[in-house]
Amino acid sequence: MPKKVFCAMSGGVDSSIAAALLKKQGFDVIGCFMKLWPGKCFSKTVQRTVKKITSKLGIPFLVFDFSKEFQQRIVNYFLEEYAKGRTPNPCVKCNKEIKFGFFFKKALNSGANYIATGHYARKKGSKLLTAKPRSERYFLLQGKDKKKDQSYFLYNLTQKQLKKVLFPIGNYTKSEVKKLAKDLGIVNLVRPESRDICFLKGKYQDFFKKHLKLKPGPIFDTFGKKIGQHQGLPLYTIGQRKEIKVSGLKPYYVLEINVKRNDLIVTGNEKNLYKKELLAERVNWVSGKEPKLPLKIKAKIRYLHSAASAIIKCKIRNKRYKIQFSKSQRAITSGQSIVFCKGKELLGGGIIK
Repeated sequence: MPKKVFCAMSGGVDSSIAAALLKKQGFDVIGCFMKLWPGKCFSKTVQRTVKKITSKLGIPFLVFDFSKEFQQRIVNYFLEEYAKGRTPNPCVKCNKEIKFGFFFKKALNSGANYIATGHYARKKGSKLLTAKPRSERYFLLQGKDKKKDQSYFLYNLTQKQLKKVLFPIGNYTKSEVKKLAKDLGIVNLVRPESRDICFLKGKYQDFFKKHLKLKPGPIFDTFGKKIGQHQGLPLYTIGQRKEIKVSGLKPYYVLEINVKRNDLIVTGNEKNLYKKELLAERVNWVSGKEPKLPLKIKAKIRYLHSAASAIIKCKIRNKRYKIQFSKSQRAITSGQSIVFCKGKELLGGGIIK
């Protein structure tokens, strides 16, 4: 009897081809659309798009409503973090709480053997030499397409989850995925690719102005001189250059956000943004076990940042880890995710303190 797979589908080319590949491999595939937020990615129009694609592929179609959970766990978290002067990554949070949280549990409780997503990532299993029969460890690997690799967003996965997760397009490049869509005749059905945060329409600033109480305050330079006024701290992030609105001959960059004093510290010297060390908290190790420290790794301090050589030096109080880079990194930002890699394997990650 074919294994049943619930495939999360957004109407985009990646998740659509993920479902198509699974069907071709002989799985019993169910296309699943998640209602999360009223807007561009989760509208009735997008839902109809997914239904058309599943019909074209000849697979069943299901709808799951996680809108309340998304509001509480993702949108509220996003707003609360910015209100604290931090810069969160809601996509990392959504994968942990929604896709591999609520959807994962719902799918398995509904009879699925696996869930699948359109992430550009891979997993690999390896048998363990233990007393338990068929004991296996799962590795989370970067996708074949280095430019599209999305393993960064998945560092919170556990061994229990990896056992039940499939990444059908992980061994494909984006161009290969697009060609498959053309060959299958669904290229005109899929919706355009979105690069923005799914629940945001327009600018971040407009969203914050609508949902947060913004309190103006002073802008100081690194010498303590007041040189302007900010319009509310959530409108700024470390390393930001635009929209600071401070007069002068040289550009200024956001260096520090002080929520207690409600002031913004800026610098005219971009070198001040570079640091060699950080603390990571809420760290998850994909293997389920902490590696032996100190450990040489490659680390990424944000999704589009290049991986850099570093050492995880030690674990300190409150389960935080000290990471030291070989070369200083620009704009290390509180609230962003840092991930740890060894070759193509993603070992784990955490939140920058």
